[in-house]
Amino acid sequence: MIDAAIVGLGRWGQSIVNAVQGKSRLRFVRGVTKEPELARALATRHGFALSSEFAEAVADPAVRAVVLATPHSLHVDQVIAVARAGKPVWCEKPLALTHAQAARAVAACEAAGVPLAVGQNKRFFPAMLELARLVAAGEIGEVMHVEGHFSNEHSTRVAGGWRDDPAETPGAGMTGAGLHVLDSMIDLAGPARAVHAKLFGAKPPPDPRDAVAVLVEFASGATGTMATVRAAPMVWHMHVFGTRGRAEVTGETTLTLARIGEAPHTRTFAPADSLFLLAEAFADAIEGRRPFPVTPPAMLATVAAFEAVIASLATGGPVAVSAHDAPAGPLRQASAAVP
Repeated sequence: MIDAAIVGLGRWGQSIVNAVQGKSRLRFVRGVTKEPELARALATRHGFALSSEFAEAVADPAVRAVVLATPHSLHVDQVIAVARAGKPVWCEKPLALTHAQAARAVAACEAAGVPLAVGQNKRFFPAMLELARLVAAGEIGEVMHVEGHFSNEHSTRVAGGWRDDPAETPGAGMTGAGLHVLDSMIDLAGPARAVHAKLFGAKPPPDPRDAVAVLVEFASGATGTMATVRAAPMVWHMHVFGTRGRAEVTGETTLTLARIGEAPHTRTFAPADSLFLLAEAFADAIEGRRPFPVTPPAMLATVAAFEAVIASLATGGPVAVSAHDAPAGPLRQASAAVP
């Protein structure tokens, strides 16, 4: 087992604990929260100690790895602190709001020689794993266009928290939900070259009924469209169009493949907990079995595109994504697919 600490025990931190504890090779032995009285029942149920001191948990010799489920404004400094302690770190998304800040976190982990994982759990949906495999294998040819959508009923399901704070969510619904779509599109089509984003229907906090739509131009020449609507019913959709066919994911487990000249074929995969699969991929990286599937260049490419989306939302016009010498092709680890 890999004994770990989890920092942040709000709604999402609790989701991670419930998905991991007693099921994964990752085992939480410490939890850190500024409100320990609110997490005491959770800690008792799952058998880990509670504290309110981040540095104490990081320094604990019993802790081999750290999971950060904290607001993104804390991420970079916390990742650096964990890396300097020589411990692998799983950081929830967004890793940062700017490429420069994300690069600091990545560089610290590389310098310390420890794995860095990000919480892009939508990549681990069973249908998304198969979509990534199809695209990587060239089964639909060269990627020409990608469409993505994620809406999650945020304004009717979740009250309060950092996602309703404009200072923490400059991308509106992009920050908590749409970033998953942007990351998946970059995984499938490579880094973005330019974005043009629009925000519709923003209401004063704490009412997060907004819709964000983004046009994307990829460095490869492919195009993309994506949207996220926080008050709409739950939906996950990803559609990739290539020179030889198309592949479409609906929800977590359904994929339709249609090659040119052939009838569409739909497959349904067995459900799986994407957070558990993410935890197992993190454990693989810690144990040296295979790299974490979201590579550092992909992490940086996603943050760079997100930074451009934020700028585009502010200006209302298209914004170029800083190149940062990123390659034009796919950024995934071909050997790191999760079975």
